[in-house]
Amino acid sequence: MTKITLALGSDHAGFELKNELLVYLLEQGYELQDMGPDSADSVDYPDYAHKVANSVASGENSLGILVCGSGNGVCITANKHAGVRAALCWEPELGALARQHNNANVLCLPARFISQEKAFEIVNAYLSAEFEGGRHQNRVAKIEA
Repeated sequence: MTKITLALGSDHAGFELKNELLVYLLEQGYELQDMGPDSADSVDYPDYAHKVANSVASGENSLGILVCGSGNGVCITANKHAGVRAALCWEPELGALARQHNNANVLCLPARFISQEKAFEIVNAYLSAEFEGGRHQNRVAKIEA
């Protein structure tokens, strides 16, 4: 099995949750790259979403996790990158399905709408799931514009 490396990024609204995820995932043994920001000061979410998406698209990291207030801004931004399939998830089942059916390689979380505990559950479901291929492979292949 290939070692999973993760890129994490957020905006100011997701800063605290991103840092909680960093600690949690390091404790789980994942190799992480924190793409910022480094404080809770107001920032523009696209700056950090682009960093994470670029690192996943280039293969520098296997997967990415992005956090902003609603999750929408980072998700929209990440999906502008060829080869990136970002999914906004607020329940563990959605996290698992994003990998299983959509081969999502960037998980987007809405910090203002989920608890830390829920975020950990979503991330666990996402990271433990695998793309099922089969009937989903043709659909995923049709995603690239």
